[in-house]
Amino acid sequence: MRVLVIAPHPDDEVLGAGATIHRLAEEGNDITTAIATKGWPPLFQESQVEQVRTEAHAANDKLGVKDLRFLDLPVTKLHAVPEHELNAAFDTLVTDVQPELVLLPFPGDRHEDHKQVFDACQVALRPVADRAFVKRVLCYETVSETHWSAPALEPAFDPQLYIDVTDHLGAKLAAMRAYASQVRPAPDARSLEAVTALAQWRGSVVAMHAAEAFVTIRECWPST
Repeated sequence: MRVLVIAPHPDDEVLGAGATIHRLAEEGNDITTAIATKGWPPLFQESQVEQVRTEAHAANDKLGVKDLRFLDLPVTKLHAVPEHELNAAFDTLVTDVQPELVLLPFPGDRHEDHKQVFDACQVALRPVADRAFVKRVLCYETVSETHWSAPALEPAFDPQLYIDVTDHLGAKLAAMRAYASQVRPAPDARSLEAVTALAQWRGSVVAMHAAEAFVTIRECWPST
């Protein structure tokens, strides 16, 4: 199965679905991670961009990802990119990868980049004949973004799918450690302790030791 994981920023793929990515890779699936945005000066120095990209390669290697791509869209400036250009970037990506499973950020996340990436991907993933290869579209939750939305005013992350990652949580934590510039000490949401706690809590809801949870956007059962 071809899997496409789309991350607005480096480390979102690990925070949201790192253990699931490792499980899918271990099961023999072909996984592409696409990191949508790139930092720009003076907000980010070139040395910072290079550091986090080096970390991204190390983190995705630990998860078993063979194809890591950078779309180089401007971080925090997606609203300034003409809509047709933003949509086209993801359309080109989807056309090239032809994924059967796509993992996306949740549209209710606090960061505007997450919302805009989701919206553009929904255009690129429209259920039309030349996109029939896409069988399942899921949204992951990103600690420090998904849980900071305004209650009752923005979409709540209410998962329908729980994936057992008991045997893969260690790989997720190793991948997070590879993102050394992004990890924070507890009780920060981007701490290893917080990542572990979320996986254990999601697992406890469905009698698993550890799980990653997803909101289902689309699931197709084609005829046999």
